[in-house]
Amino acid sequence: MVRSTPPVLMNRRLTTTERLPPPRSSSFSSTISPVPPQVLARSSWQPTCPVGPSQLRYLTLSFRGFDARAHTGELLVNADAAQAVVSVFKRLFAAGFPIEEMRITSKDELNLPPTGDGNNTEGFVCRVTRGQSQWSAHAYGLAIDLNPFNNPYVKGDLVLPELASSYLERDWVRSGMALDGGPAVTAFESIGWKWGGHWPGPVDFMHFSANGR
Repeated sequence: MVRSTPPVLMNRRLTTTERLPPPRSSSFSSTISPVPPQVLARSSWQPTCPVGPSQLRYLTLSFRGFDARAHTGELLVNADAAQAVVSVFKRLFAAGFPIEEMRITSKDELNLPPTGDGNNTEGFVCRVTRGQSQWSAHAYGLAIDLNPFNNPYVKGDLVLPELASSYLERDWVRSGMALDGGPAVTAFESIGWKWGGHWPGPVDFMHFSANGR
């Protein structure tokens, strides 16, 4: 069954928790580097993943929170996509598109029961495609999930995150939503990535990928 969204989250605008030092200036800033060992250790990477550490890059990126302030986020992405992904988030920053959280997903989080209200923007995650057996584009560092609560995945009665059903009302436009022709979809389309909101089903409003899957 689809779970209802608590009233406090129907128009979600939560303040970002600082995990990295905030940007030193009001301008967009970013870094691209090989993945530091300590970052790899707290990520979901393991030797069975379809890409090795040398094929990934560690990004730090400025982003606007729902509090309109600048924050610093982090992503792991495929080395071949790093520059293009930075260009996307530079466009989103300039547009004032809000992001609640941007951090690296750990191994432990892959095995946790769903909390129902997560909203982490993430790139590389070593997992298979939902409901299938092949590796997800995330496992190659070639996909981004953007504001998952504001842009849920839906397949029949399954909604992920579990409490995000309010955001299936795409005509009720709220901050942080990826919408056809909006800044998020346009930014990713500018680098040739495809949007899961265009899929005939299941629909994955949070999902952008290089291979369209």
